[in-house]
Amino acid sequence: MLTLGWKASAEQFAPRDLLHYGVLAEELGFDSAVVSDHFHPWRDTGGHAPFSFAWLGALGASTKRIRMGTSVVTPTFRYHPAIVAQASATLGLLFPDRFFLGVGSGESMNETPVTAADWPEPGERVRRLREAVRLMRKLWTEDYVTFEGKYYRTREAKIFDKPKQPVPLYIAGAGPQVAEFAGKEADGFICTSGKGAELYRDTLLPALDKGAREANRDAAKIERAIEMKVSYDSDRARAMEDTKEWSALALPAEDKAGVEDPREMERRAKAGEAKAHTRFIVSTDPDEHVAKVREYVSWGFTHLIFHFPGQEQERAMRLYARDILPRLRR
Repeated sequence: MLTLGWKASAEQFAPRDLLHYGVLAEELGFDSAVVSDHFHPWRDTGGHAPFSFAWLGALGASTKRIRMGTSVVTPTFRYHPAIVAQASATLGLLFPDRFFLGVGSGESMNETPVTAADWPEPGERVRRLREAVRLMRKLWTEDYVTFEGKYYRTREAKIFDKPKQPVPLYIAGAGPQVAEFAGKEADGFICTSGKGAELYRDTLLPALDKGAREANRDAAKIERAIEMKVSYDSDRARAMEDTKEWSALALPAEDKAGVEDPREMERRAKAGEAKAHTRFIVSTDPDEHVAKVREYVSWGFTHLIFHFPGQEQERAMRLYARDILPRLRR
C-alpha cells in the first residue's frame, strides 16, 4: 500500500493558513501531512517559518486520522537532541500511531542565525546526527540518562512522559553514507525528488538496503519516503510559473552553501528562475503525470509526499485529489 501525503511547506505559508491546508489534506483523502522545520525560509518576500512542533500539535488536535511528521528537524545545532526527544515524545502520546520524527543533518540557513557559530563541514554534521540519534533513542527507552558524547552531554536526564513504543524515527539524506545509516538505525528514510534516476535507483536505495543487511534488519520494514516536487494544472503556463517560487531548489549546491540570509538566497534564486521547473514534475495530463510519479514507486518508494509550489495551495490540492490520487491508488 502506498502512503500519499501532502507537504506542509512552512516556508511558504503563515501558521493559520498552513493549518487550514493541513485539515483540508485530511478531508481530501491525503494519508499524511509532513511539515518542514525552518528558522529562515528560502526567500524574504512572502517567506514564513512557523515552529513545527507547535504547528503539529494544532494539526493533531484539528484532525482525526492523518499521519503527521517532520521533514525534517535538525536535532544537532539550534535544538539539543534531548529537547527534540522530549517534544517528539509528547506528540507521540497526544497522537498515538500518528506522529513520526524525521531528522536530518541540517542547513546553515536555519542554524547559524541562531547559534552564531561557524557551519561545520559535512562529515561533522553527519557525526553529530549519529550521536543525536543515539541519545534520543536512549531518552525514549531509558530513565535518568547520563550521556557523554563528543558533541552532546546529559546528566541524569529523564523524559517523564513518553509513549510505550518509541517514536518512529525517519532519517533524511541525499547521499549513500546517510542512507546506509538510515538502513541500520531508522524506521524510515526520507529524500527529495527531481535529481535523476541514478541517485535513487542505483545509489540511495541500495545503500539503505546495505545498511539494513549489515544490521541484520528487515529492509522491507523501513518506510521509503520521498518529497515529490510536483506542479500539476490544466494550464501549463500556470504550472510552470508556480515553480519559480522555489527556484532556489534548482541552484547548484555551491551556490546555496553558507547562505543564511533569506534576502541573499532570494537574490540568487531569482537568477535561476528559468531552471526552477527542472526540480518538479510539471504536467497538464493526469495519465502522463501519474506515469512519471510511478517511476519512483517502481524504484521502491512507498510514501510519496507531494509538494505543490504555488500560492494557490487549495486549488492544487483539490486538483490532485480529484485527478491524481485515485489513479495512483488504482
